Amino acid sequence: MAKDYYATLGVRRDASQEEIKKAYRRLARELHPDVNPDPATQERFKDITAAYEVLSDPQKRQMHDMGGDPFGGAGGGAAGFGAGFPFSDIMDAFFGTASAARGPRSRARRGRNATIRVELDLAESGFGTTRELVVDTAILCEVCTGSGAAAGTHPDTCDMCHGRGEVSQVTRSFLGQVMTSRPCPQCGGFGSVIRHPCQECSGDGRVRTRRTIKVRIPAGVEDGTHIQLAGEGEVGPGGGPPGDLFLEIVERPHATFERRGDDLHCTVQIPMTAAALGTSLTMETLDGAEQIDVRPGTQSGQVIPLYARGVQRLNETGRGDLLIHVSVETPMKLDVEQEELLRKLSQLRGEERPPGKFAPGQQGFFSRLKDAFNGR
Repeated sequence: MAKDYYATLGVRRDASQEEIKKAYRRLARELHPDVNPDPATQERFKDITAAYEVLSDPQKRQMHDMGGDPFGGAGGGAAGFGAGFPFSDIMDAFFGTASAARGPRSRARRGRNATIRVELDLAESGFGTTRELVVDTAILCEVCTGSGAAAGTHPDTCDMCHGRGEVSQVTRSFLGQVMTSRPCPQCGGFGSVIRHPCQECSGDGRVRTRRTIKVRIPAGVEDGTHIQLAGEGEVGPGGGPPGDLFLEIVERPHATFERRGDDLHCTVQIPMTAAALGTSLTMETLDGAEQIDVRPGTQSGQVIPLYARGVQRLNETGRGDLLIHVSVETPMKLDVEQEELLRKLSQLRGEERPPGKFAPGQQGFFSRLKDAFNGR
């Protein structure tokens, strides 16, 4: 009487390939000779191996369901490690080597990501803008809708692997005959062959084109920021899903301002007399003209802040500040009258021979740290 391989593995007759594989792996862990050397258990292990060999092969399974002999009288399965011995599945059962799923692989694959450099002025990056970008990319072929086959045709089942996407080879080893599988060289593992490729896309399922997209760049981006536009990249081969498009922000240098995070910095040079007496300046900021008051006695290196005149904070409320660094210019050339006036001023202030204030020119790290704690 022919063996019931379904009963041997303990699965239903309509069990899926995944259910059959799980059942075999579970039994292989329990009955393998290395785990249980009992002779009766070894015979049982041979039986489940033969059952899995039959039920995992669609042709052998069909022959078994029809009452035929899947081994054609060779007795390879029950007698030992025959030609169909699923060595890789035993390795998976014991070592968890999650081998690649058997069967044909899909022609549809995800498209590649793409990156575009976008140059912005300081005002555009600070306050946000909208740009129209021209993108050279791959889109779905409208003629074959991604199948790669010419109109009125379709991919044919590969006659080498019969649609399985892989071919098997039997080799001898110290365990006996071992079956190994590899992608079918004729169809490349797809299980089908496109004999009449689409003339528009040459069988790739996509064509290259140039398109224009409108993107909104948020306020507060800076040089080096990457913005991800999901699904705006290339369509994948075989009509696969598109990748993503990344915008790399490049901020152009500004003639006046230097950006540091959300703050803007600039330097203003004023004459010595203006620093001593005080003055008022008009400055063009990102928000328009601003009146800057320089207090009397302003020293070189002092900072005049304009609060909330920097750039917008990215994904937050509020803005940074505009910090104006003052540089006091000392005159290098004086005429006779100017020199006389300065000498008279120095006499009035008692500064003809100033004693000067000396301090260390360079302090070490620990000295600066000590001064910071002492409040100097």
